[in-house]
Amino acid sequence: MLELASLGAKVLQIRSVEVAMKYGVPVHVRSSFSDRTGTMVVGEEGFESVAVAGVAYDKGEAKVQLVRMKDKPGVVAKIFGMLAEHNVSVDMIIQSPSRGGNDTTDVTFTVAKTDLPRAKELIEKTAQEYGSEPVEYDPDIVKVSIVGLGMRSHAGVAAKMFGILASEGINIQAISTSEIKISCIIAAKYTELAVRALHEGFGLDKPPAA
Repeated sequence: MLELASLGAKVLQIRSVEVAMKYGVPVHVRSSFSDRTGTMVVGEEGFESVAVAGVAYDKGEAKVQLVRMKDKPGVVAKIFGMLAEHNVSVDMIIQSPSRGGNDTTDVTFTVAKTDLPRAKELIEKTAQEYGSEPVEYDPDIVKVSIVGLGMRSHAGVAAKMFGILASEGINIQAISTSEIKISCIIAAKYTELAVRALHEGFGLDKPPAA
């Protein structure tokens, strides 16, 4: 639930989930529009058998790409250190050798859209200092994630996610993985299609077995 909340599911407030997890407090989620019992969020043995428990998306990020930066120690640290000093949080980060070679590297990362205007000014200064060619910005993206415990121990989960998106003609721009989530950056226009396809592909649209 903490991952789903932080990834944009907007069901529970992130801080409330953090406190509940830290102190082992059951969370009772109820609707303010009815008297239905709702859902209890508690620790549960055997949850690891569920490879994918939910799908979330976040439209609040923008992609930044620094092209052909000088590939030498300290450059990346300088960029992200400067952003941190100005309270700009960075999420997904990918670094790879530039196609042109010549000891250069491409650095792609995401920041909150609300931070993008402030981040642009900082990034442009650093990019010029370290030889990056024009910096590319893309605010029309969305981060789509699947969440579930023990993802790395369940072979084929990532491949299945990528296959589902590919079957819908959705190109993946960046990928981030952890023990309990896999996140992909895609064009924002495909948000609804991607979420629906992933729900169906992983059987999350079906009622749980009795």
